[in-house]
Amino acid sequence: MPSPAEAFGVASIGTPHTPAATRVMLLGSGELGKEVLIALQRLGVETIAVDRYPNAPGHQVAHHARTIAMSDPQALRTLIEAERPLLVVPEIEAIATPVLQELEAQGKVRVIPTARAARLTMDREGIRRLAAETLGLPTSPYRFCDSLARLQQAIDEGIGYPCIVKPVMSSSGKGQSRVDAPGDVARAWECALAGGRVSHGRVIVEGFVDFDYEITLLTVRALEAGEVRTHFCAPIGHLQVDGDYVESWQPHPMSPAALARSQEIARTITDDLGGQGVYGVELFVRGDEVWFSEVSPRPHDTGLVTMVTQWQSEFELHARAILGLPVSTALRSPGASAVVYGGIDAVGVAFEGVAQALEEPGTELRLFGKPESHRTRRMGVALAFDRDIDAARARARRAAAKVRVREA
Repeated sequence: MPSPAEAFGVASIGTPHTPAATRVMLLGSGELGKEVLIALQRLGVETIAVDRYPNAPGHQVAHHARTIAMSDPQALRTLIEAERPLLVVPEIEAIATPVLQELEAQGKVRVIPTARAARLTMDREGIRRLAAETLGLPTSPYRFCDSLARLQQAIDEGIGYPCIVKPVMSSSGKGQSRVDAPGDVARAWECALAGGRVSHGRVIVEGFVDFDYEITLLTVRALEAGEVRTHFCAPIGHLQVDGDYVESWQPHPMSPAALARSQEIARTITDDLGGQGVYGVELFVRGDEVWFSEVSPRPHDTGLVTMVTQWQSEFELHARAILGLPVSTALRSPGASAVVYGGIDAVGVAFEGVAQALEEPGTELRLFGKPESHRTRRMGVALAFDRDIDAARARARRAAAKVRVREA
């Protein structure tokens, strides 16, 4: 546990647009970043939203909007040095993280949770080797491959079928596919190369784990009595299609032994990564057995459900934790989320069926404001609460199904 001297808390929060302003920069301003920006603004923080394209969701709510290629080291360095934020908060993978490490080492900025954590978790190779080879956490068998021939060899020499092939750098399941037979390997290789945030020409292939269910355990590292302590949200269950989250619900029922083991694994990996804020730890569970899957050093897409289930959503928790403020992971109500997909390829869209969706009792909608729609792009989410998880899931699905995206 870090000493009090290593813990970070903001002594006071200055008013935006004044010399005393507390300035926070988000690198990546999608739907998750947008909610973090809103949470920070509610606490009086001056916000800077950065993304690779103009009018991203976070750009629409931040005090300042900036558009750069965040994978360009010089462009990223120039922007941070010009804006001089107190905190830099990465929200996506495609970032020149060595620059963040250099600036943090020079004392020019504090990276959330840390620059090291951002570097390791933005790359599946770094985080998987840390978890399995350094920390000894249980994971699925895996190999990293830099050619189609090596991928086929890894599968033939031990990984076996079925298996999962993923880019070393991607988000929301992009580029991920299941391989059931030799005829699927070339397609999976091409899919992974096309779906990566940055073209590394390298993939991870994972042996299939026969799990009962998969959870996200939101793990919050926050100040308490001058020291960083770990808090856990109730486990979030989720349904994925082609590696992309479609539904999530909280709390997911699990045995006390499995929950304790999940918390132990999450604490181990996040203690090593350090810093303050929310980590989304993904885990496979079978009975009382638990395997580490992945970790994100920020709020998680499946955690959108916390906007209706927790007194403090994952976004409010992240904002509070990075500022050194008290947090509470208390559950308000069981609930569920269901994704609203674009369904069409169009620039400049409108949403129909919003009123009909909200006629479902106990539901809310979040429409993200993305300027361009794709058929499988996440454009919004329906949220529902109910004492019964199955009822909440059904409500969320019905609400999401009533929202339609059309060309404006």
